[in-house]
Amino acid sequence: MKHLALKSLVGSSLLLFGVTTFAQDRDRDDNRYHQSDRDEGFWRGRLFERVRADLDHIQSGTPIFSRDEYRLVKVKEELGELQRRYEDRGYDSAKMDDVVAALQHVVSDNHLSPRDRDMLNDDLSHLREFQEHHDGYR
Repeated sequence: MKHLALKSLVGSSLLLFGVTTFAQDRDRDDNRYHQSDRDEGFWRGRLFERVRADLDHIQSGTPIFSRDEYRLVKVKEELGELQRRYEDRGYDSAKMDDVVAALQHVVSDNHLSPRDRDMLNDDLSHLREFQEHHDGYR
């Protein structure tokens, strides 16, 4: 009986240690993502790619089949369609409005960490700037 209790205690300790180690490791990866230099050179010529990468980063920590994930998938679809239209036919004002509105819904309605919300607000700011100055983007 003592032997079984000792095995259970050791097993529980290892499980608890493993879970906390995983959580700490994920935190460090998250910190590295947020610490990247996001100056104007970061955005130049890669706006759609950068916004998509931020959405992918947030989606990786979002529960699947949730309303939060649905909103993320929706904005990524809208962004992809905007990018295709932009590359094929040039700027599409209505599609740009759809992307900005969808991203605004994510910022307003999703359960986000303060850093992720700030990051998406930064993305929104760059998309709105693109709306105003899209002629000089290419």
